[in-house]
Amino acid sequence: MKAILRAGTALAGIVVAGSALAADLPRRAAPPPVFTPVPVFTWTGFYAGFNAGYGFGTNDGNRAPTVVGVNGASGLVAPGTTAAFAFSNARENTDGFVGGGQIGYNYQFTPGSGIVVGVEADAQYVDFGRNRNQFGIATGSAPLLTGAQVFNPNGVSGLDYFGTVRGRLGYAFDRTLVYGTGGFAYGAGGGRDFGLPNGSNDDFRTGWAAGGGIEYALPTDSFLNFFRSSAVTLKVEGLYVNLDRGSRTTGAFGATPAGALVYTNSPGVVLASGGGARERDTEFAVVRAGINYKFGSY
Repeated sequence: MKAILRAGTALAGIVVAGSALAADLPRRAAPPPVFTPVPVFTWTGFYAGFNAGYGFGTNDGNRAPTVVGVNGASGLVAPGTTAAFAFSNARENTDGFVGGGQIGYNYQFTPGSGIVVGVEADAQYVDFGRNRNQFGIATGSAPLLTGAQVFNPNGVSGLDYFGTVRGRLGYAFDRTLVYGTGGFAYGAGGGRDFGLPNGSNDDFRTGWAAGGGIEYALPTDSFLNFFRSSAVTLKVEGLYVNLDRGSRTTGAFGATPAGALVYTNSPGVVLASGGGARERDTEFAVVRAGINYKFGSY
């Protein structure tokens, strides 16, 4: 019995000694956590989006008055009579809603903060400038025939749409981009030439545009990211647009009671003006907000 107790005691001592020795052995270190770098944002990539805003005219409409003289051969007044109509050419209402879409491409030289270059094309619906072509009578030795109308030949027909193709140059502060922009512009006002009810002239014209803005990129998981793009950006932009209408004095400016158009080369029509009988440029500014969906690098 004593022999068994001595054997058990010896075995317990061996176990204790082994445990102490194991405690003194060096332990294997736990692996370090895996480092996942946060992606540096870049503006490089294609994008497409929508915008809406407000447009208003900027051209100086305070010009010399235009005087239009007509006689019976024009069809606007009774045969054998004459009349003169004077237009002040003053500034008139040229403001309203602007909205449309844009597509483009940006390239950022250094991710994070750095210079960004790009190109953008947009197409816009406009709803302003339709009241610039009012007709009126200032003086006259004979009244118009019932139903006849006389319009200002220097008026600018209201735009139906315009668009631009512009370059962009800016500097990115990480997710904030400040930029300037400029390039080609085009537009047209169709359906009513100088407001005449039966006129039809698409009046397509070209010119230039310039402006600038600021754009901010939201996180990829933004609730606005409906299209699973690499980023959603919001922007505010100001743009000046000048569409050249040349220096001609031709154009429809009258309608007979039967609705026939009367042009400057019609019989019995004389234009007289103190240097103001020229068509004005269509000049306007646009302030708009937009949203873009960027596809490409994060």
